[in-house]
Amino acid sequence: MSICLPDYNNCTVNLACSILEEFGAKRPGHATLAAADRLLRKKHYKNIVVLLLDAMGQNIIEHNLDENGFFRRHLVTNYSSVFPSTTAAATTSIDSALCPSEHGWLGWNCYFPEIDRMVTVLLNRDSITGEPIEDCHVAKTYCPYQTVAERIQETGAGAYISMPYATPYPGTFPEVCERIQELCALNGRKYIYAYWDEPDTTLHATGCYSEDSRAVLRTLEGKVQAMCEKLAGTDTILFVTADHGHMDSTNLVLTDYPDLMECLSRPPFIEARATGFFVKPKSKDKFPTIFQSHFGDSFKLMSKSEVIASGLFGPTVSKNRLDKMLGDYLAISVSQFSLYQTPEKAARHIGTHAGLTKEEMRIPLICLLY
Repeated sequence: MSICLPDYNNCTVNLACSILEEFGAKRPGHATLAAADRLLRKKHYKNIVVLLLDAMGQNIIEHNLDENGFFRRHLVTNYSSVFPSTTAAATTSIDSALCPSEHGWLGWNCYFPEIDRMVTVLLNRDSITGEPIEDCHVAKTYCPYQTVAERIQETGAGAYISMPYATPYPGTFPEVCERIQELCALNGRKYIYAYWDEPDTTLHATGCYSEDSRAVLRTLEGKVQAMCEKLAGTDTILFVTADHGHMDSTNLVLTDYPDLMECLSRPPFIEARATGFFVKPKSKDKFPTIFQSHFGDSFKLMSKSEVIASGLFGPTVSKNRLDKMLGDYLAISVSQFSLYQTPEKAARHIGTHAGLTKEEMRIPLICLLY
């Protein structure tokens, strides 16, 4: 497998910036997305909609959907996810128009030095105990950001959300689509951001190319096509995209490597394919050698200073934030292998993501005009 680096001039951050630009909203200092700009400049649509289908990467649609089907027929281009290619980092980037280096939601499990805890950011749970954190939402408290919707609302335009985690909490994909239709029918110019957690859930459980995954993707495609038929004449531009791609993984269990685990001062964190390590001071010199002896070239092992200098998390680096939140080393998968902490966690995921392969990094930009 070849390394596919994030392209921060051609990624979801840039799509968000294109939308902010179209509404005349204040935006961070990132480029807009050229492919989206060409479409948005044709006319000022009343409704600009982004529908994000979790993990529907370019390779996923190519292997599971017909070439002449609705999604692939309306494919404009493929472009880049952010790093890590995972939901917590990537959906926050499209929600904020910021790179992970700026917003700080670095992955599934993040270390927050302010409370000296590792937290599963989207669930707001302690990563080690699994217990919910009751006194605050940790990521929103220590890594706050202004959303794209909030920036657009400041211009006087409307901005709305359609996803299971926001009012009125649509619980099925048809309900997400129905809310999009209802919002598009409202008076006034507006932005609508919609999200659904498939095909990611099924890809994790059954793999990228299973019959179950193919069936879920075809159902999603059919539901979107049916929704689009009802959007005719509403002066709407709809972008269908993803936060990241997906790949089938060979899962390794870190507890099978006691010499490596003995080097650690805290449990591994972030992601199974972008794994952070806090190393005991006495083990810092030998840790890279031990890691290399077990995993060879399957992972790119980088020190914290190398990660920060590389710009992997984004070209605009909040060095202070990354310096506090990253461990001493980061192991990034550039192969089929992933690093899980327990056999139980490894067994749950056939498909996975967060590494630097083309399958994980390349995502589609589909566009429909009504």
